[in-house]
Amino acid sequence: MPHGTDTPPEEGPSRSARKRESVELQTLGEELAALSDEAIGRLTLPEPLADALASAKRVGSFGGRRRHFQYIGKLMRRLDPDALDAARAAVSAAKAPSAQQNALLHRAERERDALLENDAGLERWLAEYPDTDAQRLRALVRQARKDARETRPGEAPRRGRAYREIFALVRAALLHS
Repeated sequence: MPHGTDTPPEEGPSRSARKRESVELQTLGEELAALSDEAIGRLTLPEPLADALASAKRVGSFGGRRRHFQYIGKLMRRLDPDALDAARAAVSAAKAPSAQQNALLHRAERERDALLENDAGLERWLAEYPDTDAQRLRALVRQARKDARETRPGEAPRRGRAYREIFALVRAALLHS
């Protein structure tokens, strides 16, 4: 008789699926612990989990933090689905402003590159943002283009003060629009 033929099939999720869920909940617990005390307080969490999240900020050693977050993961597995959804939403809400900031920075980089590419980009920018100091922007673009031309073959283009100032000017204009 072959080994294991008389054992019933497993019920529920596989061991791998349970492990993935456990790791995901532990990661969610780490993200929750990184939230402000005020944000954590707005969630309706069981007292042991709320206390563990509050004390996570005080644990210093690497091993201690790892064990503490394993404990938080264990407590997270006991939460009902509604509480887990609320925790995920709180973490997403905390990350949303940084995603908006990243999008703004990427757009500012694209706009700066378009300004440096040709004069049509510069004219388009001045038409879209008429409050921009056109004389200063033109001087910065001229200087940044000159800096980029002065590099030797095979070197990365030089990115000087003018290049950074164009970015700052564009970012400020995008923030205020």
